[in-house]
Amino acid sequence: MKIYDKLYIDGQWVTPNSAAMIDVINPATEEIAGRTALADATDVDMAVLAARRAFDSWSRTSATERAGYISRLAEALSQRADEMVDTITTEMGTTLAFSREVQVEDPIDALAKHAERCALLDEQIEIGNATAIREPVGVCAFINPWNYPLHQMIGKVAPALAAGCTMVVKPSEMTPLHAFLLAEAIDEIGLPAGVFNLVNGNGPEVGEPLCSHPQVDMVSFTGSTRAGVLISQAAAPTIKRVCLELGGKSPFLICEDADLSKAVPLGVDDVMLNSGQTCTALTRMLVPASRYEEAVEIAREYTESLKVGDPRDADSFLGPLASAVQLKNVQRYIGIGLKEGARLVTGGLDRPEGLEKGYYQRPTIFADVDNSMTIAREEIFGPVLCIIPYQNEAEALQIANDTPYGLAARVWSEDKTHAENLARQIRAGQVYINDGFWNNEAPFGGYKQSGNGRELGNFGVEEFFETKALIR
Repeated sequence: MKIYDKLYIDGQWVTPNSAAMIDVINPATEEIAGRTALADATDVDMAVLAARRAFDSWSRTSATERAGYISRLAEALSQRADEMVDTITTEMGTTLAFSREVQVEDPIDALAKHAERCALLDEQIEIGNATAIREPVGVCAFINPWNYPLHQMIGKVAPALAAGCTMVVKPSEMTPLHAFLLAEAIDEIGLPAGVFNLVNGNGPEVGEPLCSHPQVDMVSFTGSTRAGVLISQAAAPTIKRVCLELGGKSPFLICEDADLSKAVPLGVDDVMLNSGQTCTALTRMLVPASRYEEAVEIAREYTESLKVGDPRDADSFLGPLASAVQLKNVQRYIGIGLKEGARLVTGGLDRPEGLEKGYYQRPTIFADVDNSMTIAREEIFGPVLCIIPYQNEAEALQIANDTPYGLAARVWSEDKTHAENLARQIRAGQVYINDGFWNNEAPFGGYKQSGNGRELGNFGVEEFFETKALIR
């Protein structure tokens, strides 16, 4: 069992103000996997002031120097990759293969790509008698989720380092262990004291003081829309910049000419990966009525081939949900779907066979779903897919956009030009065409209640700049 009883503040491992600790539960076994220190408002203040002291010097370092630190950090994390994979699988239940490829290798790749973006800070634009220059936004507070813990943390830390910002980072109290490994790597490479500070804790004790602290210039949060509203409210009195990556209820528009044998399994995979705990998951599959039952049957057959089991077993596609609370919430939504009259195609409330311990949920598909149903409106955040019929593409687009969210979408047509035309009409931050795959350098973020701001690539770094005009 891993025990981390200190916080990382001002380049040192320090004893927190409170003696409180929190247990980290392995969702596959329901046993304690580790214990971590808990920060409070006093620790937050210490960390923020350390970041403020470090800002002037760090913001003036050369692009070459910042790029060197980013590259060395990527290498240090690569050296810890096996330990990081094991840790994330232990603390949130992701299967080992998914942990390696998506939860660890992908964010390390994203981090490394930010080295070259350090030069963006030095770019300037001549506009008549004015010169537009960039400056780092300042001290940043990062509040991170539990579902892609390292990935989302790197999505904030990497551009902030590239832009010359300093930071205070709060991991989710459900999955904090990986963040201590990251802090160890940062300490190893000798990043200047105060540039990165780690304070572990819950929302009221750590998140709220971070958002309201007068010395914090920017807050970046990934999590639920409900929490995003609270964070915006806490940050408002000090007029901070707030970037939010929130929930989603993403549509997958399958066209009449689509090859269902390819499109439908890909859509099922997208929802069931990470046990459905993905903000961009394509949880509303829109299928032409003329091919509806064919698509439902393909989805059923494919879903029932996916194994739910121990995340350390090589043939497990779905591990457990991340917590008992998450399992209870997903099952509540499945119950609502049944009450609202949706047709249960596969899955449901019964525990997966042979799994007596752990927060496991059978992958579930509902057919005959109307877009007004609760299960089609609200983010379930579990392995639950809704299949919705449509009569024509105008109706399909109306259904796709009839949501308070706008994070992601996918369109599948054998005519890629037609698919792209439909994609341009969907109000979402990322729309995938056919089997298009994730791009670590493409801007990531949402419309509407899915948030504001962008992460990754040049667009992500731009969020961490202020723009100044020098006028002669």
